[in-house]
Amino acid sequence: MTSIERPVRFEEVDAAGLLFFALFAAYAHEAMAALFDELEGGYPALILKRRVGLPAVAMTSEFKSPLRFGDVARIDVCVRRLGNRSAELGYEFRRASDGVLAATMSHTVVCTDLVAVASCAMPPDVRAVLDRHLAPVTLV
Repeated sequence: MTSIERPVRFEEVDAAGLLFFALFAAYAHEAMAALFDELEGGYPALILKRRVGLPAVAMTSEFKSPLRFGDVARIDVCVRRLGNRSAELGYEFRRASDGVLAATMSHTVVCTDLVAVASCAMPPDVRAVLDRHLAPVTLV
């Protein structure tokens, strides 16, 4: 698991002062990109130089408590499932000040050759990064 923190900015909230719901996906993307900071050039180099992408093919979210302008959001991301060409990422969004859970999200990505715009086998270093963040399986 890795975590990032970021402030909720004024331009990100709606008229009620709450983080606009679609921006949870943008925050999740920032956390996903942080997973790849250890690769040379990070996530931008993966996309722009190596032309390997991880586009979303499925996403679900559940909202629990609002994030407001001025809050600092802590986004925890882990890998829930790792396949040969895809991965499911899990996110928890919390208010950093008190740890209250604001939302959860599940996000499935497919490794993609951005030149051919077709799924491809995950490069070994990308797979290794995701494997290091694989969450332990819990029995229910």
